[in-house]
Amino acid sequence: MMTDLKNFFEELYIHEKSWDSHVAQQVRASLNIPAQKVSERPYQNAEGELSGRDFDHSKKRLYLAPHEGHFFRKCPGTFGAACCNYFVLNLGVQCNMNCSYCYLQSYVNSPLTQIYTNIDDALRELDQTVAQNPKSNFRVGTGETIDSLSLDDLTLYSQTLVKWFAKHPHLTCEFKTKSDNIKNFIDLEHAGNVVVSFSINPQAIVESEEHRTAPLQARLAAARKAADKKFPVAFHIDPMIYVEGWQDLYENLVDRVADMFSPEELKWISVGALRFLPEMKHILRERFGSTQSSNRQPSAVLTGEMFLGDDGKLRYDQTLRARMFNHVIDRFKKHNVKYPVFLCMETPEAWLNTYAVTPRQVSSVSELFAPIKPLAQTTSSP
Repeated sequence: MMTDLKNFFEELYIHEKSWDSHVAQQVRASLNIPAQKVSERPYQNAEGELSGRDFDHSKKRLYLAPHEGHFFRKCPGTFGAACCNYFVLNLGVQCNMNCSYCYLQSYVNSPLTQIYTNIDDALRELDQTVAQNPKSNFRVGTGETIDSLSLDDLTLYSQTLVKWFAKHPHLTCEFKTKSDNIKNFIDLEHAGNVVVSFSINPQAIVESEEHRTAPLQARLAAARKAADKKFPVAFHIDPMIYVEGWQDLYENLVDRVADMFSPEELKWISVGALRFLPEMKHILRERFGSTQSSNRQPSAVLTGEMFLGDDGKLRYDQTLRARMFNHVIDRFKKHNVKYPVFLCMETPEAWLNTYAVTPRQVSSVSELFAPIKPLAQTTSSP
């Protein structure tokens, strides 16, 4: 079930530089807790890796402050993976949702959820990048370190970004979410270059692993509404999780997508399998490893047999991954061979095992993997 933001956060801190910002005004009006004005980031004395309890608390503490570094950068991808030429625009860190497999558990070492209040600086950085690369048609997503839309009622950043990208129709923006929160931008005029994408899994896995997210049906309904408003739509069936009966679960998921969307309505469908850094295991066990600690069944993320890959991440073995990928891709093909499916964070060898060709030879997604000239980017902070 989606989080009720009005009563979700327990602490609210606003940096003095952000106190009068539009975002701060919106947040103060939206939350049922008092705001504390601060001159530096709270909890600076917290040292070392976060415990599971600390990570839980970090989701409940909201901090609004300007970002002092770069917003825009190349997607870090993973070692040896086929690159789909993706860029990211980070407008905050941490997520109010609570997925068992979330990589932020090994990435975020902050006791706070932070929203960056200076989106105008982010757009100036994009302006400079476009000016330096006038012929590049790059893709940029906002969902790397924070869900693109789950906190949008507090920021309204979706509206700002739809309007900015409408002025740059040769570029593509992706809102990637596990929410169904599209109401803030769905009726705006747009240039057809803002992709509304939803990470999806079978409902049984949503219930067991994707806590505080929108139900599958709500995500699909939001995607249908976005498509009806002529927004490009995408899906990420990622991560696929190995559970008993996974074949039927993922067949049903594909069938539901195919019943609601034609291939022409979908910009892309990425497919990936569970993967995480070994150092994340301890916090996974603490947060999701027992019924006593989580009041739910132990996570399936901890029960599968995983192996260390060349990229330093734990994954299912390549044979099982190929079986899982082929199962989903073959099911889409039974509906229509034109569905634009590609593998996310996988090696060229995995592509050969799944498609028997390289990414650039898969016609429905080949343009995503075409080599592009590296972008010239600003070298100083905004």
